[in-house]
Amino acid sequence: MSEQLSLRQTTVTTHPWADDRQDGDDKFHEECAVFGAWNVADAAAITALGLHALQHRGQEASGIVSYDGKKFSSHRGLGLVGDVFHDTRIMAGLPGAFSVGHNRYSTTGDTLLRNVQPLFAEFEFGGLAVAHNGNLTNAHALRRALIRRGCLFQSTTDTEVFIHLIAISLYATVEDRLIDALKQVQGAYSLVVLSQDALMGVRDPLGVRPLVLGKLPGAANDASGWVFASESCGLDIVGAEFVRDVEPGEMVIIDKTGVRSVKPFAAQRSGFCVFEYIYFARPDSVLDGMPVYNVRKQIGVELARESGVEADVVVPVPDSGVPSAMGFAQESGIPFELGIIRNHYVGRTFIEPTDQIRNLGVRMKHSTNKPMLDGKRVILVDDSIVRGTTSRKIVDMVRAAGATEVHMRISSPPTKHSCFYGIDTPERSKLLAAQHDIATMAELIGVDSLAFISLDGLYRALGHEGRDAERRRYCDACFTGDYPIPLVDHDQEFGPGTA
Repeated sequence: MSEQLSLRQTTVTTHPWADDRQDGDDKFHEECAVFGAWNVADAAAITALGLHALQHRGQEASGIVSYDGKKFSSHRGLGLVGDVFHDTRIMAGLPGAFSVGHNRYSTTGDTLLRNVQPLFAEFEFGGLAVAHNGNLTNAHALRRALIRRGCLFQSTTDTEVFIHLIAISLYATVEDRLIDALKQVQGAYSLVVLSQDALMGVRDPLGVRPLVLGKLPGAANDASGWVFASESCGLDIVGAEFVRDVEPGEMVIIDKTGVRSVKPFAAQRSGFCVFEYIYFARPDSVLDGMPVYNVRKQIGVELARESGVEADVVVPVPDSGVPSAMGFAQESGIPFELGIIRNHYVGRTFIEPTDQIRNLGVRMKHSTNKPMLDGKRVILVDDSIVRGTTSRKIVDMVRAAGATEVHMRISSPPTKHSCFYGIDTPERSKLLAAQHDIATMAELIGVDSLAFISLDGLYRALGHEGRDAERRRYCDACFTGDYPIPLVDHDQEFGPGTA
C-alpha cells in the first residue's frame, strides 16, 4: 500500500448530553442518514449540507470521511451536524472531491465516539469508508464467528461487521469483496462506501431503507459530479438533479469510467419501510416516485372517511401530524387550526430531570393556542402512538385549554410489534397497542374517542387497492408482525415467533 495513504483524524466534538435519551420522549426515533459525493468540488462541504437536510434521520452524532486522491481525512463527533462541523478549520481539514457522511441515531451499539460513522479502515488495497443506514438481523451471529476467526472489533455497532467481512474476503477487487460481504449479512441496509477508486451505493435485496442517486453538472475536472443521499431532500439542498432511486438489491458504482449498476441478488419481494411515508421521511422528499407530503395528506383523507366524527376543529399534533390533519379537514369539511404550537428551539434540558420536570417536559415542546380550543370539540391528528405517555399529556393540555371534547385520530395503524430493521422502537411489552385494545387505549390517554387508519386505508393512500393486493410491496411488520427478513439474532436469543 502506498505510504501516502493515511487516515487523518481531526478534532473530536463531544457534548455532555449526547449519550442521554430524552426523558419522556414518546416517538419512534429515526434511523440514520447517509450521503456520498463523487467528483464534487469541496465534497466535504457538500456532504455537510446534505447531512444538514437529513438531520431529521439522526441527531446523536455525525461524521464525514473525505479523499483528495492521496489521503483520507476524517472528522466525527457527537451532536448535530452544525455542532460537529461548526468551524471552517474543520472543513479545511477535509480536502478532496470525494466524501461520504453519516448522521446517527443508534439502533445498535451505544452512543460513543467509537460507534460514530462513517467507519474507516486501511486494507491491503487501500482505505475504505463505510456509512450504513439500517440494521443487520444476524450481526451478533456474524460477530461471534468473526471473533472466533481472530477479528478484533473496535466498536459495538453492527456496521463494523461489513469491515471485517470485506477484510477476510478472498476476492481481488473492492467491488467483489463488498458483494461477498453483502451475501453473508441479513437485514436492512443502505450503504455508501468510498474507496480510492470508486463511490458505491447499495440497498438490501428488499430495499427496506431508501437511497437515491443525484447528479451535479460541471463539477470537478469539468465532468459531472454524483451524489447519493438517503432522501431526495438531501439532493435538493446541494442543487443536485434527482436521477433515480437505487433499486432494491442494486449496487451502483461510480468511478472514473462513469456510472454502472450491478445486481448481485436474485429478484425478491419488495419490502420498503411503509413508516417512511407516515413519519420518518421529510415531507418534501419523494420516495419511490411518490411525494411524501401528498401521501400524508391522502392518509388524512382516508382517515376521515373511515373514522369521521362531529367536531368543531381539526388540530394537528406538530409537526408530523400536520399534512394528515390537513387531509382530514379537507375531506371532513371541518376547519383546520393550529391549536398546538411547537417550540422548534428546544434541545435537551439542563434542568435536573426530576419527576416533576419530566411531567412538564411536553410543555417545553408544545403549548396550546387557547383561542382555537376553548369551548371546541377537537379532533387531534397524530402520526402514531407508541407508549401513550406523550399522547396523554397533550390531551390533558388540550382539555385544560377549554376543549369540551377531544377525539384522537392516528395516521398509522396500531403499532403492535417492534422494528428490527433500523428503527429505534421500544420492546413490544412497552407498546401500548400491543397490550390493550383501542377502547382501553382511549381510556388510558383520556380521549372521548380514538381511531387509527386501517391497513387497507393506508395502502389506499399509497395508491393501491388494499394491503392484500400489494402486501409484498412494503414492510409493515410494526403493524402486522409479518417480518420479511429473518430475525436471526432475536430468534436465537428468545426463540422463533417471540417478536
